[in-house]
Amino acid sequence: MTVEYQVTVSTEDVAFAGTIDDVYITLVGQDGSSEQVKLDKSKSAFHRGDVSRKHWFVCLRAPPVAALLSKSAAEVVFLQEQLINQIRVLDEAIFVVGRVQVPLGSGLLTAGLPSSALYCSVLLRWAVYKEGIPLCMEADTLKSLPPDDRYPYTRELEFNFTAVADGFWRTPFKNRFVLSDYAMKHWREDAFFGYQFLNGVNPMMIQRCKTLPSKFPVPLDMNFSKSQLTLRTEMMKGNIFLCDYNILDGVETNTINGRKQFLAAPLVLLHKNEDDEMMPIAIQLKQEPGEDNPIFFPTDSEYDWLLAKTYVKSADSNLHELNYHLLRTHLLAEVFAVSLQRNLPRVHPVYKLLIRHTRYTLQINVLARNSLISESGTITLVSELSVSSMSYRSLCIPDDIIDRGLEDVPNFYYRDDGLKLWNIMQRFVHGILSFYYKTDCMVQNDAELQNWIQEIFENGFLRCNETGIPQKFTTVAELVKFVTMVMFTCSAQHAAVNTGQYDLYGWMPNGPSTMQEPPPTHKGKADEASFLSTLPDVQTTVHILATVWLLSMQSSDARYLHDFVEEHFTEDFPKYKVTTFQRDLIKLSEDIKDRNENLKLPYTFLDPKLVENSVAI
Repeated sequence: MTVEYQVTVSTEDVAFAGTIDDVYITLVGQDGSSEQVKLDKSKSAFHRGDVSRKHWFVCLRAPPVAALLSKSAAEVVFLQEQLINQIRVLDEAIFVVGRVQVPLGSGLLTAGLPSSALYCSVLLRWAVYKEGIPLCMEADTLKSLPPDDRYPYTRELEFNFTAVADGFWRTPFKNRFVLSDYAMKHWREDAFFGYQFLNGVNPMMIQRCKTLPSKFPVPLDMNFSKSQLTLRTEMMKGNIFLCDYNILDGVETNTINGRKQFLAAPLVLLHKNEDDEMMPIAIQLKQEPGEDNPIFFPTDSEYDWLLAKTYVKSADSNLHELNYHLLRTHLLAEVFAVSLQRNLPRVHPVYKLLIRHTRYTLQINVLARNSLISESGTITLVSELSVSSMSYRSLCIPDDIIDRGLEDVPNFYYRDDGLKLWNIMQRFVHGILSFYYKTDCMVQNDAELQNWIQEIFENGFLRCNETGIPQKFTTVAELVKFVTMVMFTCSAQHAAVNTGQYDLYGWMPNGPSTMQEPPPTHKGKADEASFLSTLPDVQTTVHILATVWLLSMQSSDARYLHDFVEEHFTEDFPKYKVTTFQRDLIKLSEDIKDRNENLKLPYTFLDPKLVENSVAI
């Protein structure tokens, strides 16, 4: 029987997509194949975003189950890959093509429905950058990346232009001058110091303190605040909080411009006062107590106390950048992305859910390894030490908030917005995955899915059982939680620890990247001159400001949580869930905007309209 089929072939709307080669298509049925037909080009080439339609009569007894694309090279080739997005037959059957890179000459692309089990992909390879940290993609240069994982030419120009020496003096977002200006004016104040542990760029350190560590011998009968409260009674009420930077203990620092640098490993005690402010009440700059390691209090001299707080801010900015920013978002996002492309075909529902959360991640990490990270430097050393503290629960914000005892802390906007975003994502992920996986057995029997999580466990978490990362999925609920964590990590969590860097580190004393003098061993010696000599020099400051400006940059082609540019889901129910997800995000954004109107310092880092889909910068 001869049937007329209309076939639509779409080229991806991404950088480097397109070809001047001739492309041919063949439909494959269960009992044979159609004749080979040449696709129509637009102006002698297939360009990014092009759609080519073809009508022809096909002798197939049953509807096609796969489509074959073949390509013959022209004499002069400028673009080597077409990067097919999808193939529609009669606007019904959709054959989603894997990320393919066809060699010059004659090549073959195979696209199929899930039942056809036909799939082609570029094989990404794992590489060890430094023992003890998550593995990365094997890529010597940016040209090693798959074409649709690379910045387009326009974004690369924009990125390079913004990185010039004086480019960072402009403010990235129009409304962000409020926070950066506030930091410059109020960085000395205890209330702003404490506020940043909740709503700054590193809200990950603070935890409720129920028992004072023996290494931090603050007197339990110590009085503080105007009402003569004691540490013992306030700790019993749940009003005492601790930040412990023990990971930094013993870390060797670099030499900059011929001068040895220093990094403290402090302990900080904070008190939630009657006005619901988080106020610092004691600081110890080294882990082991002793005569040469005094505990500083707000009642000490102005510069003793200010110097102690500044060492804390330096330690916090370092641990933030290396653990909570680099390791827990950038490096993990790369692991998720590489394993996704190695193991899951484009027709897989988990691929469809997560692929938009990997956009540009491979490129930005290659750039970071080539310019910011040293294999033997402090960055990789601290990241290596931080791996041991990284657990599955700490990557899931509902569990993390409970574990740190922060469920009822007032004015904690990272927690409030983050939990709402997590819940919106979890509902979306559950709705999609429960549509495809009707039973737990379907999850257990999905070999591609099990390979995906196994590679993440082995290459991202280095086969460490103590992390609690699953090595296999046995239930739909387990799968939903893990996919939600990946989605949250690559978007919301990265936004929380990345977006505000220029706002809060743009005024250098509020987050110095390094200190030029060792932590004080006695009180009463600090003054303005000694304080200034401890801060980074001008050259280092300019370099750091340029870096945090670049990392906080908003790109002109940024895509946000509510953006679904490519159509990955084709069934009606998943498409409905996408619409519901977008509606929930817009509602949350409006609620955050309304709340912020009544705040002295608006918290915008987790506004869905400002949260990028992926670790793209």
